[in-house]
Amino acid sequence: MPSSALAVSAVALAFGLLTGAAPTEAGDSVVFFGGRLRLGGEVSGTIAPEDEGYFNYTSYQDSSLRLWRFGLAVEVQLAPGTALLAELRSDNLSTPRLYAAYLRLRPWSHRNLDVQAGLVPPVFGAYPRRRYAYDNPLPSQPLAYQYLTALRADAVPHGAEELVGQRGRGWLVRYASAGEPAPGVPLVSGDRWDTGVQLRLGREPLALHLAVTQGSPSRPRVADDNRGKQLSGRLAWRPSPALSLGVSGARADFLSQDATRALPDARSSWQEALGVDLELSRGHGIVRGELVFCRYRIPTVGETRIEAPLGAWGAFAEVRYKLRPGFSLAARLDHLSFSTLHTSLGRRSWDAPVTRVEVGAGYAIRRQVLLKASWQHNSRDGGRVSSNDLAVGQVSLWF
Repeated sequence: MPSSALAVSAVALAFGLLTGAAPTEAGDSVVFFGGRLRLGGEVSGTIAPEDEGYFNYTSYQDSSLRLWRFGLAVEVQLAPGTALLAELRSDNLSTPRLYAAYLRLRPWSHRNLDVQAGLVPPVFGAYPRRRYAYDNPLPSQPLAYQYLTALRADAVPHGAEELVGQRGRGWLVRYASAGEPAPGVPLVSGDRWDTGVQLRLGREPLALHLAVTQGSPSRPRVADDNRGKQLSGRLAWRPSPALSLGVSGARADFLSQDATRALPDARSSWQEALGVDLELSRGHGIVRGELVFCRYRIPTVGETRIEAPLGAWGAFAEVRYKLRPGFSLAARLDHLSFSTLHTSLGRRSWDAPVTRVEVGAGYAIRRQVLLKASWQHNSRDGGRVSSNDLAVGQVSLWF
């Protein structure tokens, strides 16, 4: 954990504790020029012991449990029904990156329809819509949206044996066809947005989101690298504030041109994803759950070819209960599973199944300052480290 990041976070936390100017609700923004300019931001820090099994890593270098994040969101009303939205993020004091940047058009004020173009919010699933750390009852991310699998979009395994040889090692996947090892991809990326165009029809109780973007669910892209496009959509039904049900789907070209250029097989590669999400609240409790199923078409050149699409599914269920104002308990049960394929050693799953259990508590010091602590247990059937236990702490400050 960089000492400079800790110092900046401490200053931000102290400011939040001492200042009396707080928004009325989490996520409220600071307004200028009669509402034409809105600013929002978050500082969050997550600390945990070293995750030697790489269960929580989002790249070879970065763990979601050892992360200090600074974010600034801007909304500019250019004209009635026209707005420009952007967000900058810096992780562990790295160079700020553009997390979101899109133009939102609402042609008719009396109709629930808008179009967004640029680096747009994802439409697949419900979890990626939790934009800030305070939206998440636990410090970690669900496995389906974070855990790195043995698949890479920039390289292909020689055959089935090479793929299963990387089971449980998604944090640094080594293929003979690639010059250097690199991290694999999650089923769905929960930490990146995609470039393209998005359409929203309706609001409540029924809303439809459709998008055409550059990348794939596993690997959102700013610039195109395979001349393909992703088609995705989500239909959400919210008959009451206490119940929400969503169904999502996506299809995209998966491998980059660098990965397919040397392949003699001209068959296309793709990723298909299907998701179902549910949210139910009653009294002081809220229950959320999601199921994500993915299929990947990966051409190979080895003797033991991968003929059938590779399947994977992830599911999680979580609950949060407020015992009293400002104090809550939470728990999440999480699992990833993978289809099997034929190898010279028999049938094996192409990656190692993973299970995670996490329980924790949250306490709001002030309306805009939240502390969280949790215990996390991970286990899988493969990898150098098959299980571990981690104690996690997190602080979030926002405006």
